[in-house]
Amino acid sequence: MSYILSIETSTPICSVAIHKDGKLMANSDLHLDKSHSNSLTPLIEELLQHCDLQMGDLNAIAVSSGPGSYTGLRIGLSTAKGLCYALDIPLISISSLDSMTTHVLNFHKNDKSIYIPMLDARRMEVFYKVSNANLHEVEKMSNLIIEEDSFRDYIDKYDSVFLFGNGAEKAWDLLKSQSEKFILIDNLNPSAQFYGKMAYMKFENEDFEDLAYFEPNYGKEFYSPKSKKKSFLDLNR
Repeated sequence: MSYILSIETSTPICSVAIHKDGKLMANSDLHLDKSHSNSLTPLIEELLQHCDLQMGDLNAIAVSSGPGSYTGLRIGLSTAKGLCYALDIPLISISSLDSMTTHVLNFHKNDKSIYIPMLDARRMEVFYKVSNANLHEVEKMSNLIIEEDSFRDYIDKYDSVFLFGNGAEKAWDLLKSQSEKFILIDNLNPSAQFYGKMAYMKFENEDFEDLAYFEPNYGKEFYSPKSKKKSFLDLNR
């Protein structure tokens, strides 16, 4: 018997879940922007209490491997690593994009379809990955500036091309004119509740991350714009 706590913070939604042998026991998603740092630990404590579990009952922690918000991913990973160190349990990483595809496959699984989750990377750029109905990778995770002919090759090969995630919603106006085979599933975000089977499989196979060195895949290099405010040194030059 294994209890795995899952943490998903790659978007503005702060999401946690507990699975028992891969089956969902409880989950909580908080839709408040910039809430991760203040809300994550209380959400975990409330969820454990709801499931009548203690921290010591956990067998592993699953956390997003990205892509997504740099700050959100850092908060989720630091919390997960802290728990793993304290409890002496393994760390498991799960792709945020795969969690969305798993969600969609629960309702729209078709061997003649292809699945493209997208997360907003600002302007017309998205983080994306392409998978088939068995969650096998067709195109590895990358970033892309959406254009009118994006993903055109999949129209001829598949009966339907499912697009979902906040990146797909902003790209829809460009892509829908290509073909009726494009299908948008809106209001769908990564959620820890869909980590269950993937995390349990990795736990059974002892596919764990190195606590000291593991870092998420942010999708692209983090950029922090230089402050326009004058520093004390600048003012005295």
